[in-house]
Amino acid sequence: MSDHFDPYVLNVLMPDLVGHDRSPAAFVVYLYLLGKANRAKRDTVSASLQTIATETGLSKSAVQIALRRLKRRGLLDAALEATVTEPLRRVLQPWQRLRSA
Repeated sequence: MSDHFDPYVLNVLMPDLVGHDRSPAAFVVYLYLLGKANRAKRDTVSASLQTIATETGLSKSAVQIALRRLKRRGLLDAALEATVTEPLRRVLQPWQRLRSA
């Protein structure tokens, strides 16, 4: 993962999540997790609901809804189940696969 955001995130994903899906919280949560993943140079990060809520200013319920939407949209790995003791989340960038194909 790179140290910067792919232009796709702002040019395509933001209007899609915020405008089409009407879920600005999902975009904020995705940006938060993507930034954390980029800084760690990994695609898997540890972030509890409470941590995400506190660091984004969203409520825990808004974060839960956002995480479900991101999993449904294929932006977070739905197969990786976060637990209280291991709140792991894998951030996906599916448009990267399409570019390399």
